[in-house]
Amino acid sequence: MSAFVFVPRRVTSAAFAGVLLVGGLAACGGGAKSDSAVAAPPRATPAAAVAKAAKNSEEITSLRYRISGTVPAKGSLKAEASMNTQPLTMSMKMTPAAAQGGDGQLEIRFVDEVMYVGGSGVRSQKLNGKSWLSAAPATWGRGGVDNQSYGVLPSQLQVNPTAQSTLLTGSKDLRLIGTETVDGTTTTHYKGTVNSGGLIGGRLDQFTQLEVSDPLTMDLWIDGDERTKQFRMRAEHDDMLASTGDGPLDLTVTFLDINQPVTIKAPSAKDTAPLADNSQGS
Repeated sequence: MSAFVFVPRRVTSAAFAGVLLVGGLAACGGGAKSDSAVAAPPRATPAAAVAKAAKNSEEITSLRYRISGTVPAKGSLKAEASMNTQPLTMSMKMTPAAAQGGDGQLEIRFVDEVMYVGGSGVRSQKLNGKSWLSAAPATWGRGGVDNQSYGVLPSQLQVNPTAQSTLLTGSKDLRLIGTETVDGTTTTHYKGTVNSGGLIGGRLDQFTQLEVSDPLTMDLWIDGDERTKQFRMRAEHDDMLASTGDGPLDLTVTFLDINQPVTIKAPSAKDTAPLADNSQGS
């Protein structure tokens, strides 16, 4: 059974970030080969192929995925994560990038609208002998306004990757690049640019949370099951949208296991320390 550990709503992103070691975030990522060995030849226009992959992405109920690249304000990062959509839960492991001067590993979980952060990347004096810190209310993978990770995750990683992968459906200049192998799987590679003015509803919200300026350049690799295998997003940082930092976005997300059992549990209550109001202290 999930443990419910709540902290005051007054806890701020800056307060939670203060309990973590200084530095950019990164992590080791493993790879798992897909069962899809051969991608079917293109049977449709690029727009139709991308639309089909987007529809299939919307039907994903669980996912294990790998992230690598750079994000504004945080620099380079690598991570490996798992998620479920019903109920919406997520677990991610990251370690600070050496270039950012950080040390240690972070593990972040979102369960029952509570965020848990553990690992050697958390300042030990804040743990009070426990292994995890918690903060609530915390939300991952919903609309950009609703997401809340108290500054622990870059905004670009607060978005459900299955939704991010559908952004290329808004491109007006889609083109076929060719056949390429991704993580042992033969895929068809498409590329295009996306402008915020051409997006509506949830996809515009996903674009806004990336905190980048137009246009977004996106590559999409589709496997033989007409599913997204990998996507890459590149754009310049938008100072009008982002609160801090600069630098470009260049992020690659690789889908590993799709619709396979994923178990994400809250840590034991006895091993969890709620983030207190005095977290802003050193």
